[in-house]
Amino acid sequence: MRFYSSQKEFYCGVDMHARSCYICIVDKEHLILVHRPVKNLDTDLFLKLLEPYKHSLVVGAESSFAWYWLADLCEDNDIEFILGHALYMKAIHGGKSKNDRIDSHKIALLIQSGMFPLANVYPRETRALRDLLRRRQYFNAIRGRLCSHVRLLNYQKNLPPMEKITRSHRKRAGLQNRFDDPIMRHSATIDLTTVDVLDTMISKLDFEILYWARDYYQSELAILQSVLGIGDIISLTIILEVGDINRFDTRQQFASYSRLIKCEHTSAGKRCGFGNKKIGNPYLKNAFCEAALLVTRYNPRIAEYKQRLVHKYGKCKSITVLAHKLCRAVYYMLKNKTVFNEDYFLTGGRRQASTPNGSKVVACEGAIS
Repeated sequence: MRFYSSQKEFYCGVDMHARSCYICIVDKEHLILVHRPVKNLDTDLFLKLLEPYKHSLVVGAESSFAWYWLADLCEDNDIEFILGHALYMKAIHGGKSKNDRIDSHKIALLIQSGMFPLANVYPRETRALRDLLRRRQYFNAIRGRLCSHVRLLNYQKNLPPMEKITRSHRKRAGLQNRFDDPIMRHSATIDLTTVDVLDTMISKLDFEILYWARDYYQSELAILQSVLGIGDIISLTIILEVGDINRFDTRQQFASYSRLIKCEHTSAGKRCGFGNKKIGNPYLKNAFCEAALLVTRYNPRIAEYKQRLVHKYGKCKSITVLAHKLCRAVYYMLKNKTVFNEDYFLTGGRRQASTPNGSKVVACEGAIS
């Protein structure tokens, strides 16, 4: 976790809500200079309150759904803006009393003391496109649940196994007729009709997303799509969720942000389990897990490697292990601007080299692992 450590003369904490916010400005001596509520639409008043301190001021707010406009307002007026990680800012929620006035003061003091946990302030240029991709993933998840419900009805009636519910409307036609019970048939019809609507909408979304993304990250997309199985949508999701790969110093940080590693809790030398599973980016985890399934279809050697993981870890955990390995590969590919190398991926950056007498040795290289 990174903390804000720059020194300013004034520090502004903003407790944000949907229609209003509460601001608190303190100086280096913890003296409160401004402490009052402001309507979100009244941006002129907001800037007027900040104007006397603008020459050496940082504005901080907790990450929530409403921070976009504040970040853009500060950027347009040359005011430094920082975003606080919501799950790490427990200091503003742990008091006996809690209200907007207290919270804004605590945020300002966290910034002033160097204990303000930083979250990524996503750039405005591709922010809307990233959010649209997240909506697509949400609609795709709804489609998956509807298809699962149709299969569940099939199991309830102990009917022969169904084929995979594909995106082809022609192949899905008549699936509801396998149910004799009229009520179950009607339930399956509702599910499949909704799937038809979602498929049409998702296909249209794919076309529009690729059209709007045509001017962004062309080299990065080409690098990711060098992995057979990673297509336009998955590669674009990874790129837009990551943003600048250089904000991650190590591959471990990137894997942790992608929710693909467990962070162990210890106390007095004893393991206390794991925690904070929700800290990270769920959209990146879904993208890497989906990519892990797809790459096995187009890469026979990786498919064999996955089968070894299945024998060792089981079917579900093997997907996460492969997704973690793929996440590390993507980190180095984006960091070093190199395309995918299947040999490095499977050997962990080790290659066999011949010695003068003809024997084989293993040589390590700075590769993708």
